[in-house]
Amino acid sequence: MLRSQITFDSFIRGVIALAIAFGIGLLINRLSGVLLPFFIAWLLAYLMFPLVLFLQVKCRLRSRTLSILAAAVVVLGALTGLMLLVVPPMVSEFSKLGGLLHQITDRYLGDTDLGPHILGIIEQYTAEYQSQLLQLIQEQSFMDAAQGLLGYLWTAVSQTVNFAIGMVGSLIVLLYMFFILQDYEVISEGWVEFIPQGSRQFVQQLVDDVESGMNAYFRGQGLVAFCVGVLFSIGFLIVGMPMAIGLGMFMGFLNLVPYLQTLGFVPMVFLSLMKAADTGQSFWLIFGLGALVVGVVQVLQDTVLVPKIMGSAMGLNPAVILLSLSVWGSLLGFIGLIIALPLTTLLISYYRRFVLESHDAPGDEA
Repeated sequence: MLRSQITFDSFIRGVIALAIAFGIGLLINRLSGVLLPFFIAWLLAYLMFPLVLFLQVKCRLRSRTLSILAAAVVVLGALTGLMLLVVPPMVSEFSKLGGLLHQITDRYLGDTDLGPHILGIIEQYTAEYQSQLLQLIQEQSFMDAAQGLLGYLWTAVSQTVNFAIGMVGSLIVLLYMFFILQDYEVISEGWVEFIPQGSRQFVQQLVDDVESGMNAYFRGQGLVAFCVGVLFSIGFLIVGMPMAIGLGMFMGFLNLVPYLQTLGFVPMVFLSLMKAADTGQSFWLIFGLGALVVGVVQVLQDTVLVPKIMGSAMGLNPAVILLSLSVWGSLLGFIGLIIALPLTTLLISYYRRFVLESHDAPGDEA
């Protein structure tokens, strides 16, 4: 096998390449505030393009502009429907919580001296605050009052300006997304022309492998998260957990990042307390039933959903999937859980391509 020697010319080219890469990194860091809306718009366009293409090709909307507008309407409609599904029950439960707190206050504070004592303390501090405020007003000069008023006005103006800047930034993101979707194929395929001819094929293959791996991962993980959300909702409905559907779908959404649904225990504790105060049942019984649902769904997810769905999507053995999640999660935490499967698939693919195939290729000479 022939070995390439490092020459002075190749060394200089390598140093120049590293310097250029370092300079590009500094430039990107310097322009991060300007580039961030573009990258956000590119991500949104990447997520919406399959829907736009479906509407244009399958639904025979010949105009790309009409397809983009129709896709935006569909996405907004889906988000609105989700809000209508989740928000009214939440408002109802919070209203019920307010009534329960009022009942608890009347029950435990109304028949004792503690309630009037607390009210007396509040009135005392309120009176002292009022007297101090009146004294402060009398002692301050007109100029101090004017400075305070100017400070208040400046705060209001700055908040208004920040809100306006945020709205303009959102509008810029939407405009970027619209124009990217207009020529998505040209932009996504034309960037390779900026790569030197000698490295173009390798870079193109690398990007294609990463894109295919990420597409398969997000499709599979999204399907897993939806199935887990449905299972959580059914389980919470069976055990009588308040806001069962909203809580279940919320925990399913958290499952887009593996094992992040454990954060769902926080609202589950809150809802268990609320139901216990409302019905008189034991809090530990209600919370224990909810935790049992979480445990059963987690077992189904790890033993059935992830191996079947992600194994089919990523082309990995279930044992390799579990090992990959464990290893990368231990090394990189939550980020490792996100990139575990696509990174493992990419490493296996390149090992087969550049190690096994090159080793087994005929004509190699020692």
